[in-house]
Amino acid sequence: MPITNFGGLLNFAEEIEKQDMAFYVSAADNPEMSDLSEMFQGFAKNNKKNIAIILRTRRENVTEMILEPISNFFKKPFVLERADDKKMDRTQIMAYVNKMESRAIDYYTQGAVKIKALPEVSQALKMTGKKRIAHTKKLSSL
Repeated sequence: MPITNFGGLLNFAEEIEKQDMAFYVSAADNPEMSDLSEMFQGFAKNNKKNIAIILRTRRENVTEMILEPISNFFKKPFVLERADDKKMDRTQIMAYVNKMESRAIDYYTQGAVKIKALPEVSQALKMTGKKRIAHTKKLSSL
């Protein structure tokens, strides 16, 4: 399914953040991940902040929303099947977490390029992507 406008771009960003936040909240309660519970809770809080940034960006730029079309940008490469951490072992959880972060970084990086005609929106996407890069750095230090 193509993302054809500013609203669609931010709506899907919100979906990504909500999906990832739900996984982190659940994984933080998983006994197998108890040593990473605090970090996962922090990541979930970051996802919540990212949602707030996305919603604020949408509100503040709503007048430009109609004016800026997006072409050749599709959801499919960024869709990640929801996973149930309770049915996964530690290795699978960590692999899924890395996929989530990689997917988000790719989406925000490519989305920022697609919406560069709206610098404030592009900057918000870049900033959100940088937060997700920080997650990957923490994860790689484990």
